[in-house]
Amino acid sequence: MSDAVTIADIYKLFERTEAQFAEFQKEADRRREEANRTMEELKKQVQETTKAVNNLTTRWGRFVEEMVEPAVVRLFQERGIDVTQTMSRLKSKRPGAAMEIDIVAVNGSELVAVECKSRLSRDDVDDFVSRLQRFKVAFPQFREFRVYGAVAAIEIDQGIDVYAYRRGLFVIKQSGETVKIINDTQFQPLGFA
Repeated sequence: MSDAVTIADIYKLFERTEAQFAEFQKEADRRREEANRTMEELKKQVQETTKAVNNLTTRWGRFVEEMVEPAVVRLFQERGIDVTQTMSRLKSKRPGAAMEIDIVAVNGSELVAVECKSRLSRDDVDDFVSRLQRFKVAFPQFREFRVYGAVAAIEIDQGIDVYAYRRGLFVIKQSGETVKIINDTQFQPLGFA
């Protein structure tokens, strides 16, 4: 025969269960705090890594600009666009047309805007063409100029040189210690309004 269960036995069982639940809750809270600390550390590492990558990308982009800018006048004069001076990092803060152009080569009536990238992608080309379409709104001092576009990069994703060519852009690429326009001589650049 089994012993009779008393109310006191039931209370003791509840107390033990309550104590076990409190220990379980305490352990769960400790693990949650540990997971939160780990997550915060990971977020911080991701932010630091992102910042480092962005700094490196910016440095490579500036390297490309410094490589391209000295050659721009010669390159476009050889293509029949008689530019005589360059400007670096031309910026506009106009509402709806805020932008920065890495290099602008200009004469009295023609202008070539050059976008410099360490690695050129399709998105870069599309973004640049979009900015060129708003160029004269951003820079009204050039509204009477014939505006051409060019992209320059150390590395160009496969087929993107052809894509940029078809979008009417000059394509500038590293060649030895300098840079060159890789478009063929039949290329007709698109003028942006």
